[in-house]
Amino acid sequence: MRFRLVLLTLASVLLLAACHSVKLPKLPLPTDLLPQAQPIRPLADAKKILQDATPCCTTFADFSYQMLLPWRPQRFQLGPGSPVVAINNSRSYFLSFTLPPDVKLPYTIGLKSELVGRSVTSGSYLFAPTVVQLDETFQPIDTQDVKLCEYMGWTNDESGAFGSVEVTSNKARYLVVYSSAKQQSDSTYWEQSASTFSTSTTTNTPAATTIGGSYKIQHGPEGVVWVGMMDRTYKEAVSKAVCGKAPQGNGLLNSLGADLGLRRSP
Repeated sequence: MRFRLVLLTLASVLLLAACHSVKLPKLPLPTDLLPQAQPIRPLADAKKILQDATPCCTTFADFSYQMLLPWRPQRFQLGPGSPVVAINNSRSYFLSFTLPPDVKLPYTIGLKSELVGRSVTSGSYLFAPTVVQLDETFQPIDTQDVKLCEYMGWTNDESGAFGSVEVTSNKARYLVVYSSAKQQSDSTYWEQSASTFSTSTTTNTPAATTIGGSYKIQHGPEGVVWVGMMDRTYKEAVSKAVCGKAPQGNGLLNSLGADLGLRRSP
């Protein structure tokens, strides 16, 4: 229903564009949707601070598991002052949880990383999680570098780079979230929405679209990550998130017409 309302709004703007060059209503973009509460460190500085930090732990058995996995995704800030682990050829800030004991298997854990920076074109990065499930003796039974996919909702809480992992083993007792060396050297696809329409000077019809473009956001050692049991909001975000460039279509006008049930005259 929300998507159809958006399409109707865009269709109205396109009708206005027949006479004028107009700007679309302000759509949620990473540059203004995800303000940062903490000072933004350049990626090189963030990496150096992490490498200079003294690790507290070198094995999963060293971690504290006093915190129960939240019943819905909760916000955690990882960076200077957070505990550091040196494990599997990686140095990383981390979180550790006890898994809820009485939840029916299988169940899903939702994750989200927020963009660090106000512009996707000027050195932004994000914390990309690696999730490890451990048994009662703190031995790994499942390890995943979580693939993050971008979703822009109507609020900050509904926007970011989303992912999920499934817990299927009855041996799983603990959970660790850190960022592996592979994750820290990788990137996440990020796309901005259309921002302007212009009109043809000869036909007075919409002729060009200026779009924000698509980018590869580098993974960094610090940032905000949300972790917890999957809820409805996160489930919807994961199902609709953009994980890569979409196949070439027939254009925005044709797509709008099809979605609104309109047909072009031959």
